[in-house]
Amino acid sequence: MSRASRVVVVLGVAVLAAQLVRPAKTNPPVTSDVGAPPAVAALLRRACYDCHSHETRWPWYAGVAPTSWLLAHDVRDGRDELNFSTWDKYEAGARRKKLTKSVKEVREGEMPPWYYRAMHPEARLDDRDRAALETWIAEVSAASPTSDARP
Repeated sequence: MSRASRVVVVLGVAVLAAQLVRPAKTNPPVTSDVGAPPAVAALLRRACYDCHSHETRWPWYAGVAPTSWLLAHDVRDGRDELNFSTWDKYEAGARRKKLTKSVKEVREGEMPPWYYRAMHPEARLDDRDRAALETWIAEVSAASPTSDARP
């Protein structure tokens, strides 16, 4: 067996062995929702909910290592940073900060991440989408500057 053949065999075994390491692909119960107007809610579901909610749509490649590890990691980090499915757990000030940070990241092209947009073209946001988010967040912030009222 040539050296190249051995390398291919070792890599093949490693890829097969990697399939045994399965990260959790969970969608815990939704305890609340952000309560956005229908157009904004649809935009959030289309572009944000896969990583920032308990309503993740796990694609087929979420079952293939090492991609499955990366997806599970991104979803876990996304939910830790901002989770629309546990919106009621955030105080009013925390909600405003999270939304303000989110719209800044959207405006700067950081969210959704480029690699997510590449696989999910429906998540791409145009100027009208960004403007709708900014307007809604400004309204939420103005409506609840110091109280704990829900948006």
